[in-house]
Amino acid sequence: MKPSNPFSQLPSMDLLLSQPASQAWQEKYSPALVKQYLRDILQTFRREKPAESRTREQWIARTMQELEKRCGQFALPHLRPVINATGVILHTGLGRAPYAAAARENVARIMAGYSNLELDMASGKRGERTDHIESLLCGLCGAEAAAVVNNNAAAVLLALNTLCYGKEAIISRGQLIEIGGSFRLPDVMEKSGTRMKEVGTTNKTRLKDYEKAISAQTGAIVVAHTSNYRVLGFTEEPALPEIVEMAHQHDVPVIHDLGGGVLVDLRRLGLPHEPLVQESLAAGADVVTFSGDKILGGPQAGLIVGAQKWIGMIHSNALMRALRCDKLVYAALEATLRLYYQDNKVRQDLPTLRMLSEGAAVILSRCQRLLELLHADVKKPFTITIRETKAQAGSGALPLEKIASYGVVLAPGDGKSHEWAARLRRAEVPVMGYIEEDEIVLDLRTVQDAEVQTMARMINQVFSAE
Repeated sequence: MKPSNPFSQLPSMDLLLSQPASQAWQEKYSPALVKQYLRDILQTFRREKPAESRTREQWIARTMQELEKRCGQFALPHLRPVINATGVILHTGLGRAPYAAAARENVARIMAGYSNLELDMASGKRGERTDHIESLLCGLCGAEAAAVVNNNAAAVLLALNTLCYGKEAIISRGQLIEIGGSFRLPDVMEKSGTRMKEVGTTNKTRLKDYEKAISAQTGAIVVAHTSNYRVLGFTEEPALPEIVEMAHQHDVPVIHDLGGGVLVDLRRLGLPHEPLVQESLAAGADVVTFSGDKILGGPQAGLIVGAQKWIGMIHSNALMRALRCDKLVYAALEATLRLYYQDNKVRQDLPTLRMLSEGAAVILSRCQRLLELLHADVKKPFTITIRETKAQAGSGALPLEKIASYGVVLAPGDGKSHEWAARLRRAEVPVMGYIEEDEIVLDLRTVQDAEVQTMARMINQVFSAE
């Protein structure tokens, strides 16, 4: 007679822990981890409410099977490389700018042991970590001094907290931007201890609006570059040099938040002009903030450059320690900045600039190579073509610019494009494209030559599984 309780033969924890498979995992990982997994598995079984009873041996076998699956998944790193076939060069969800080879090599070299991160090798005394990049960065953009924090939001926060704590920061209503993840500039200003003072209107702000707002409570004028949108049509905004000249007449500093931060004229790459860091400083901006992992093409960092007077105060701010970067960021940033001193190589050696400037014919050739590597059994259930696409910079850079590109388009015969795209994302090496009109588009502007073979292997594995 079968017992009425379907869980009457459920094994004890001690019995499960004594199983050879369980002991093998305990030797490889923490016994506490294995025990927790077993608890979770037993709880899952109890919630399932099986229709019939199982023998003790059946419960043990099923438990060990589930334990194998969970421990196997635990062995896989959660943060993994992804092949970016979205056509978005600076994709925030995929980590923005990929490192240049020189940056990867420098990071590997520094992370292997100790380094002189905060040691002056000449004197043997404690040094300053910014020294590793300050001369490089200042030489490129013409600044007197520089500071580095963990991202541009932190750079803006620190600059405002230093120059405007307990005071007012004047800013145009047309520049109250929202960046990714619903973070808004007014919120950053509030957290910095600054009182925001809006001037002008959404589409029109005049120089006299700024000047009229200046008072004894003014800490700085903030000018935010609208890097992720454009205000077009019936608009008016004074040029940065005009704002700086007027502000300095009243002894008020100007903070220019560039967001992306460009060090080379993008018109040389056949793209529209974006404000250069050099131009902001030449216009007289006292403090300029920008990102390291956008157009600059380096690691996530917030770069602050400007006049020694203000950057020195920023360095002395207690928040600097809370927002500073580690040795790996400095290693990647130093190697990236050095590439900018090799004018004849930087476009090819820096992945971001290479992807922005690569000719469409090169992308087409890459698509053709991928097509040749796909197995015949993959091509049967799918209609596979090469199509002209439009790539983009992403991460708030060049918001209106569409870059001519090519992609491989997979049209599944069963019409289940979302399911097939999900399978590609779950592949051993995930492949991330996008869906357009029930077809999977893989834009190869953002795929490196070295990734094409791996990409083909993933498609062959996933799509041949049926």
